[in-house]
Amino acid sequence: MRRALTIAALLSVTIGAMAEHRVEDPLPSLESVLQRAIETAKHEAENDRLVNQRYQYTRSRVTEYRNGDGEVTKREEKSSAHKLRTNGVPGNSNHARTPAAVTPKQLTEKTPKSATGEHPEVKKDILYDESLYSRFQFTLVRRELVAGRSVLVLDFKPANKKLPVHDFKDRFINLAAGRLWVDEDDSALVKADLHLTEKVNVMAGIVGAVAKFSCTLDRERTADGLWFTHAMNWHLEARALLARRTIDYHEEKTGVQKAVSATFR
Repeated sequence: MRRALTIAALLSVTIGAMAEHRVEDPLPSLESVLQRAIETAKHEAENDRLVNQRYQYTRSRVTEYRNGDGEVTKREEKSSAHKLRTNGVPGNSNHARTPAAVTPKQLTEKTPKSATGEHPEVKKDILYDESLYSRFQFTLVRRELVAGRSVLVLDFKPANKKLPVHDFKDRFINLAAGRLWVDEDDSALVKADLHLTEKVNVMAGIVGAVAKFSCTLDRERTADGLWFTHAMNWHLEARALLARRTIDYHEEKTGVQKAVSATFR
């Protein structure tokens, strides 16, 4: 046992030293980073499926609604358990089939739809849609260590060109900017921090407008190389006709554990 602990300690020190040394290495080309990230994004659906097939966890969500004076008018708290039977099949626990990430659009359903439009679900519509990458101008900033892993930091902002607008969602996405952290080995998204660069009007602002929107996303890597969203937060300030509304949303996965009895495919 003592020998095993000694080997583990030496291995940990060696890996840490290698990671620190890598931080000083020349950065790869921006084009290669984006190409690998796009290729990895194509397998996100399979990654998510395997996480839900192999792991159990608790998902909690808190939503706070505020009026124009900043007073909390409503607070919602929800928690669900994702548990597995054998063969990696969800069990019959409360809300075992964990729904997809809640979007600002879904949470503002009591606000007239035309006032808030269809805000994109961050991970799916902005970060992992290959066709959207051409809408942004990326800058490779530096390399960092996150949880002992080498991560590349990229800033992005709307491209300096006329961008396509087919619906409200396009106008929303075209004004997004922020920072992404991409795992250098897996080319998977580790963290994201984004915001609107300016207000988005609905029908020239007559019907409503989204004044502010910001979102952060944090992901973690499992021992078998899968990635899951550990926490997501977003803040929305919108106007529907004469009414103003602010919404803060927090989602978190805790107790993520591999289901020993599950048979993996």
